[in-house]
Parts: sequence; C-alpha cells; structure tokens
Amino acid sequence: MAGGAQQSDLSAQQSARPVPGQVMPDDLDKPFWEAVARREFLLHRCRLCRRYYWPASCCVKHGGRAMEWVPASGRGLVYTYTIFHRQYHPAFVPPYNVAVVKLDEGPFFHTNVIEIAPEALWVGMPVEVSFEELAPGSLLPQFRPWAPEVA
Repeated sequence: MAGGAQQSDLSAQQSARPVPGQVMPDDLDKPFWEAVARREFLLHRCRLCRRYYWPASCCVKHGGRAMEWVPASGRGLVYTYTIFHRQYHPAFVPPYNVAVVKLDEGPFFHTNVIEIAPEALWVGMPVEVSFEELAPGSLLPQFRPWAPEVA
C-alpha cells in the first residue's frame, strides 16, 4: 500500500513540472523548440563570421540578418553548477543540480545534468544532450555525462 502511495505522489510531482511550450515560444526561439520536438539540438550562428550564439537576435559584429539556426554537436563541458537542497517548486525534489554547460561550439547553456548523483558532478565533466519527455509531445533538452572515446 505504501509503495502505491509513493508512486502516486511521484506521478503528481512529475505532472506538476513546468512544460516548455505551454507558453508560446517567441520568434527568436521557436525554431529551437521545433527542433527539440524532433530531438535535434540547434544553435544560432552568424553566416559571415561563423560565431555561434545561444540564442541571439544578431551577431555582435554583423547584425541580425546574418543569423541562421544550425545543427550543433550537443556536447560540452560543465562550466559551473549548484546543488539545490531546498524545494522551491513541488516538482523539483532536492537534491538536484542546475548547471551551466559550455557547449563545444562556444555558447553557454543553462540546464540540469541528469543520470548522475549530485556529489559525482564536477566542473569540466564532459556532457551530451539528452531529451527528456515531460509530457506527451513535450521534450526538454538536458545533459548527461558523456565519455569521449580515447583515440
């Protein structure tokens, strides 16, 4: 009986989690969320200087008309993180991490690192994108540890 009650509590917490796309994406990030729905990870890039951004309405050097959305590697390194031990939202049960990943292409991405115990997370850890289904048809890009192959 107790196990069923725990499962019910967990299901209620998961369903209470905020879902991206419940609020209409704006023109700037709509292509990103459409790609996420296809399990693709995109970044903004300037067509002229090839600099990557996340997201940006314009290149700092060439302006807005030079921007395009392009596929990205979905890999990077944990740049910094914090572990939350206090519950600020019913769906986020502590302890959980909030991290900043420096993507291989250069921009920083705020996220969670999943599939790892809080005490095992470290700055410089290689990570890769993973798409979590929060609700039917609603995906969230998060990152998980990644072990690059040694040549």
